[in-house]
Amino acid sequence: MNILINDTPRELPAGATLADAIALLAPVPPYAAAVNKQFVPRSGYAACALHDDDQVEVIRPVTGG
Repeated sequence: MNILINDTPRELPAGATLADAIALLAPVPPYAAAVNKQFVPRSGYAACALHDDDQVEVIRPVTGG
């Protein structure tokens, strides 16, 4: 299946989850993730099934004001 991860096209096998997509990036914590602009809590990454054309964002929090 084809998805976008941080606006970069990626191909993942059918049945892939958000945890699989995040593993491709190997981000250093802390980070947050969203699928189709909907925040997904860390406890839900493995259960969040991805589908063709989903948009995944993995972002680092920014502090300051």
